[in-house]
Amino acid sequence: MTDAFAPSPRPAYRLIPSQFPPVGLFDTVATAADLAAVMELVGWTNDRLVAERIARLPQAEWVYGVPNASIVMAAFLHVAPGGMRFNSELGAWYAAEDIHTAAAEVGHHLRRETVARNVTTMTRTYRAYVATLLGDYVDIRGQQATRPDVYASDQYGASQKLGEEVRASGGAGLLYDSLRRRTGVNVVAHRPRNISDIVQTDHFEITILATSRTIDVRKLSL
Repeated sequence: MTDAFAPSPRPAYRLIPSQFPPVGLFDTVATAADLAAVMELVGWTNDRLVAERIARLPQAEWVYGVPNASIVMAAFLHVAPGGMRFNSELGAWYAAEDIHTAAAEVGHHLRRETVARNVTTMTRTYRAYVATLLGDYVDIRGQQATRPDVYASDQYGASQKLGEEVRASGGAGLLYDSLRRRTGVNVVAHRPRNISDIVQTDHFEITILATSRTIDVRKLSL
């Protein structure tokens, strides 16, 4: 199958739990050496797994000296156990074409956490970011029937293999259909330097029930 490529939706929306506050130290450093010193200062290099990811992320890909650089670096260096759909050991920047799809994605994972904790409901506050994602992305939209392993709902083996192959080849990332919101489109960016013009926007409170697919999203006035 010949890969098709397409640009990312612009802007692309990402929701991050507000319990993980921005670390602004990375936004003002001027050189890669300064960034390495800051990462040591804040203790990132004390975490063995984070230190291994720093070593795997070429310095040419490091983001610093721009607003919200810390948010980008954290996405690549602090990774959920087992990785996510299109990444394994090293992180990536996941985003959606609109805030509704972004909310559906985080709501799905919040529901999984609710079930794992054996509670009936959970509420969490998120802050939203918009960004311009540069580059051309491998476009696998509309391929759920031909790539069922990549689109498996909660099995990431095939999709992680594909994502890491794209990263290793120097690719920007992938465009793919959301499995959590019909007609929704997501993007995963594998290159930190392609994430530009990052702006924090609104805060949202998301509530889910363990036994319902309904997601309650409330925009907060702060």
